[in-house]
Amino acid sequence: MLEQIDQLEASVNADLAAVSSSDELEQFRIKYLGSKGALKQLMGKLKDVPKADKPAFGQKANVLRKQVEQAFNDKKQTLGDKPQTSSRKPRVDVTEPGLSPIAGGLGREHIITQTVDELIDVFGRMGFDVATGPELEDEHHNFVALNIPQEHPARDPLDNFYITDPDEANPNLMRSQTSTVQIRVMEHTKPPVRIISTGRVYRPDEHDATHYSMFHQIEGLYVDKKVSMVDLKTTLLQFAHAYFGPEADVRLVPSYFPFTEPSAELYIKTNLGGEWQWMEIGGCGMVDPNVFEAVGYDPEQWTGFAFGLGIERIAMRKYGISDIRWLFENDVRFLRQF
Repeated sequence: MLEQIDQLEASVNADLAAVSSSDELEQFRIKYLGSKGALKQLMGKLKDVPKADKPAFGQKANVLRKQVEQAFNDKKQTLGDKPQTSSRKPRVDVTEPGLSPIAGGLGREHIITQTVDELIDVFGRMGFDVATGPELEDEHHNFVALNIPQEHPARDPLDNFYITDPDEANPNLMRSQTSTVQIRVMEHTKPPVRIISTGRVYRPDEHDATHYSMFHQIEGLYVDKKVSMVDLKTTLLQFAHAYFGPEADVRLVPSYFPFTEPSAELYIKTNLGGEWQWMEIGGCGMVDPNVFEAVGYDPEQWTGFAFGLGIERIAMRKYGISDIRWLFENDVRFLRQF
């Protein structure tokens, strides 16, 4: 039995000398020091050793175990800074199911992005295509083509983010409304037209619970023959029912916008915390004939409606958010709620 210890020691020394990588060292550990390793099996043979030889066998086996452990640790330190040279690669069974991600560990779409996607889906089912336009605009598309006169307060340089000198010809500015997209679409598209456009707009508003200097709008435009206010209200009512529920209602309050005539402010009645309330979320109206003339449409042949809605206001109304600033503070505790 004592000879078996000597044979095992010789095998240990030979195998350890051949180890050249961390993977091979791990295999050595399993073979000799593991729960089913050779040293564990050796100690299990103690019961078969004659009584007179038990002390010598146990002492020699313990010495060997300590030697192997020390040799293993020394080898591990030696290999610690060396790159692995083993050519063996972990096997992957591609037929096995994939690992599920840790709950809550993945990111998610921002509440504004979610709302934009929902709005595109609602109006897409009504037949509206999606159009896009630049955020950096010129004064012609942002004001002139939309029938906004030079003296109108909306063109005041203090109420816009001008990039170039506002006194030069057709200066550039950050668009103050998504209505610029309808102009660009009509300039290159023959009627009929049915589009929506979503995107950021910029106005130097003081930040508070309901105002921000950068926010999002959704613009809608429908141009065809014999389009009327009935079509406009029907479209907005269908939107309210689809997005806020069948009991939601809309109200058009007469107003004034240079690019629509007649014009109205859109109020939607929704259930917020068990209480039905009206909230103004945008403007709308029939496209002014001057706008059609600016893009080359014959106002005697074509009519149309347009609407512009505040996406933040829609999201705040639907999800009960009381402060617009929370949407841009990037507080993970807030964003994880949606």
